[in-house]
Amino acid sequence: MTRYHRFRGERATPAPNRPTIVFADDHVLVASGIATLLEDEFRLLGTASDGRTAVELTQRFHPDVALLDISMPLMNGLDAARMIRATVPSTKIVILTMHSDRAFVAEAIRAGASGYVLKRSVAHELSDAIRDVLRNRVYITPLIADFAPEDLEPSAGGADTQITERQREVLQLVAEGRSSRQAAAILGVSAKTIEFHKARIKQRLGIRTTAELTRYAMRNGMVGPIG
Repeated sequence: MTRYHRFRGERATPAPNRPTIVFADDHVLVASGIATLLEDEFRLLGTASDGRTAVELTQRFHPDVALLDISMPLMNGLDAARMIRATVPSTKIVILTMHSDRAFVAEAIRAGASGYVLKRSVAHELSDAIRDVLRNRVYITPLIADFAPEDLEPSAGGADTQITERQREVLQLVAEGRSSRQAAAILGVSAKTIEFHKARIKQRLGIRTTAELTRYAMRNGMVGPIG
């Protein structure tokens, strides 16, 4: 069987009547393995290694499903989900991640995801999760069995209520160790604008140092050693 592995937006060879997918994960070996797992049932349009590229691919191809890791460079999966939900509402979103904390599940659902699968159970659950969301159902891995509707209530002081979408973008880039000049080039603004946002973020979150900003970003799934 011919295999179609596409990275950073290459168009896949057409496969009629299969649900289409854009997949984002910054771990190349993981991405390759999951692409192989999906290819018999789904049509993979493109694979991205960061959230910003995942959004661009989704906006370009309008796939049936966007499959997103959480911790990715440039834009994390939760913020990518929010942007996809706002700009390509027809695309269903499934989060595929190592994060098993209920807070991440709740944040993913609030961000627009319809599915949440842990990487350790991907071989057994991923296809079922994708099929469920395509039927307009919500799929949450049974490994997080105690997740309840009340977990969807926004937590006091949550990241989504304290800082704006642009500030979240700036915060992630700063937490990744990028300079104001580098962040400005990525976001298409001036370095002074980045500095302004950094000051506002610190003020809103009651944070003084870049190290504290980084810890905050890690706690909220924006950056991390694993996805």
